[in-house]
Amino acid sequence: MNKQYQFHICIVFALLNVLFFTGCSPVKRVAKSISVKPAQPVLSSDTSGTVTMDVSFHIPEKYVSTRSRLFITPQLIVNDTLCAEFSPLVVDAPIYTKKLKRRIILEKYQDPYNEYLQEVSNPFSSFELEYHTRFDIPEKTQSGFIRAIVSKDGCGKCFGLDTLYIAGISNLMSLINTREALNLSWIEPEFVIRPKIREGKGEALLQFIINKYDINLSLGNNRQEMLHMTNTLEPILTDSLTTIRTINIYGMASADGPYEFNTTLARNRASSAKRWLIDRLQINPEVCQLIQTDSRPEGWWPVYDAMVADGHPDSLSVKKILTTYTQDNDDVQEYYIRRLSCWPDIRNNYLPKDRKVEYTYSYTICNFTTDEELLAMYRTRPDAFNEDELLRVATLSTNDFSQKEVYRTLMHYFPQSTVAANNLAVLYLREGDIEKARQTLETQQEYSPEMLATLAARAIYMKMILNVPSNFYKRSIYRRLAIILDCSRPVNVNWVKHILCSRIIVM
Repeated sequence: MNKQYQFHICIVFALLNVLFFTGCSPVKRVAKSISVKPAQPVLSSDTSGTVTMDVSFHIPEKYVSTRSRLFITPQLIVNDTLCAEFSPLVVDAPIYTKKLKRRIILEKYQDPYNEYLQEVSNPFSSFELEYHTRFDIPEKTQSGFIRAIVSKDGCGKCFGLDTLYIAGISNLMSLINTREALNLSWIEPEFVIRPKIREGKGEALLQFIINKYDINLSLGNNRQEMLHMTNTLEPILTDSLTTIRTINIYGMASADGPYEFNTTLARNRASSAKRWLIDRLQINPEVCQLIQTDSRPEGWWPVYDAMVADGHPDSLSVKKILTTYTQDNDDVQEYYIRRLSCWPDIRNNYLPKDRKVEYTYSYTICNFTTDEELLAMYRTRPDAFNEDELLRVATLSTNDFSQKEVYRTLMHYFPQSTVAANNLAVLYLREGDIEKARQTLETQQEYSPEMLATLAARAIYMKMILNVPSNFYKRSIYRRLAIILDCSRPVNVNWVKHILCSRIIVM
């Protein structure tokens, strides 16, 4: 072989050895990764630009090897640049701990990460590491994210085993340019026509003559129960805007007695409820075909629950039978329950006298597609609208007063509508009603970017007023805010003073 080629091959092997064998310890692939809880899409700062982070790192089983030191180092990234590195979490494996102690004794070594060391009883099993920190976002920063670098090399510098995304960062104060205006983010959604499918369920507790399935209204509360079932289904069956998709009626089979006999009896009782509804409501044949009947086993668990609620001393014996014989039908469990010394007490006091009939239903409501139809139907049937249709009605409203009314109606039917909550809060802020804006925004479980901007606007609004020293200048601020917020009528100075003295939570 040519000596020049031999030389080049030697160089390649030497480089490979350097790549694979240098560093504190080799990095091994792991089957499972560290996870972060809770999953937080965005962490928001307060009005001073401080962010609070409370997370928990879940370390899976056998993630930490016998000779390693685990590092988890959170970092703040802004504009793709490392902006800050926070205190690490450190976990030592047993062999690493022994070597470190020997080095401390023999070499007088001082461990720079000793203060970050976490006490873990068994690092080879799965465990949780809690992490809490507060930090300030750099000035003029609008957004960024928090990540964590995971290392198992022993020094925390040589190898990054994994990178964990923890949460995005949003600086509320940077969303607003206080020198120019409070830039309220109004959301104008696109109108989309979607199918309007709705579902519901109910139950009737009925009494029957033993082993009979005809409904006798004179027994127990049968009349009231069947009337309630009728009153639930009648508006749906008679509504000209609805189309029935399914109605299912289930008779609940008693646990006491032969399983097959009770199943057939329960199905017949469901059929009796169906016939009663058809006769009572004069349901047309096409819809009658959509009403299906069936039966379900009620089981012995309701008996056990009743015994527990009553403090019966033999309830544990019943539970043991129910948890032991789970693969078979009710007959097997009944066989053993009947042999308990407490069986006469169960039969006389805990077997339910009422038989349950459950029903489920689903239907569609016709869509309103034109602006004229939307406005006309909203005046009479707001309950028949979906979220998209109500948002379109709000867009078509000609003034703030009518828009607020539509958004309040929308949040009544769709409480978690982020668009309605944001836009209603904006309308309240334009009027200077900071408290109602706060209450509206706090109904939401998650914040959209537009809602974060509205939160920031409210925070700035409060800060601008509370930091003004004299009454004269406060009056000037009130009027300026009325202009900035595009208020349709003058701000009442005395009313704003009253609001400031009340229990407003300042962000």
